[in-house]
Amino acid sequence: MKREIYKMKISQISNLVSVEWLQENSNASNLVILDATINKSIDATALRIPKARFFDIKQKFSDTSAPFPSTLPSLQQFETEAQTLGVNKDAYIVVYDDKGIYSSARAWWLFKVFGFKNVAVLDGGLPEWNKNGFPIEKYTNETYIKGNFKAHLNLDLMTNFKGINQYSQNSNTLILDARSQERFKCQVDEPRIGLRRGTIPNSKNLPYTMLLNGYKLKPQSELLAIFNNLVTHKTKVVFSCGSGITACILALAATLCNFNNLIVYDGSWTEYGTLTN
Repeated sequence: MKREIYKMKISQISNLVSVEWLQENSNASNLVILDATINKSIDATALRIPKARFFDIKQKFSDTSAPFPSTLPSLQQFETEAQTLGVNKDAYIVVYDDKGIYSSARAWWLFKVFGFKNVAVLDGGLPEWNKNGFPIEKYTNETYIKGNFKAHLNLDLMTNFKGINQYSQNSNTLILDARSQERFKCQVDEPRIGLRRGTIPNSKNLPYTMLLNGYKLKPQSELLAIFNNLVTHKTKVVFSCGSGITACILALAATLCNFNNLIVYDGSWTEYGTLTN
C-alpha cells in the first residue's frame, strides 16, 4: 500500500533525528535529505538513502579560493548552491554522512550559520541506516527545481584567527579542541603535511570520539555530564579541531544539551598552526 504524501509541520523536527524517524517521515513533501559525506565520488556505484541529494562540502559549500580547507563560503555562494539543490524556505532538512556522525554536523552548523533552523543530523548516519536494513539506492543524474531558500548570515556562530586570539585570553570563554588526545598533546604529527604540532593557548581537549557510542551520539545525560565537567562558569564555548569539521560535532552535542553562546572556529588548528610560530 502506497504511503500518503504530506507536509511536515515545524514542531516535528529537532537537531537530531533517528533513522527510524527518517524512515517513518520519508514521504513528507517538504523533507530534503542531504548526503554530506566528504570527498564522495558520485558515480554509477555510489549509494544513498533514497532521494538523498549530495551536499558537497569541499567543492560547493566551502570557499575553494581560501588558503585553508573547508572555509566558510560567502552568503551568495551558500544561498545559490542550496537553491540548486532545491532547498525551499519551508524545507525540513535531514543531513547524514557515511561515517555515522562526522561531516554531517558541519553541514548542519553551516545551515545554522546561514540562518536556517529547520535542519537535523541523522543519528548514526548511513551506517545506522544500513544496520536497520532500510532501503538504499544508487545515485542518478538529477537536477532539481530551483529552491527559494534565502540565506541570512549569523557571524556570531563563527570566529576567525583574530577572534580566537581574543577568546583565548578571555576568562569567560572556554575553547574546546575536538582533535585526538595524541594530536592535542603534540605526541603525533598533524595529518596535513607541513602543519606544525601544537594547541591554541588556554584550550582544553574534548576528542569528538568521546561523544559517540559507535556510530551514534551518546545519550543526552552522558553528554551533559561530559560538558558540565568542562564548561563550569564559562559563558561562551568555542569549538576547534583540525579544519572546522569535527568541531561541529562538539557544537551539535552541546546544542542538544541546551548550551548557548556556542561558536565554531572556522580555520581551526590548520589556520592557527599556520599563522603562528
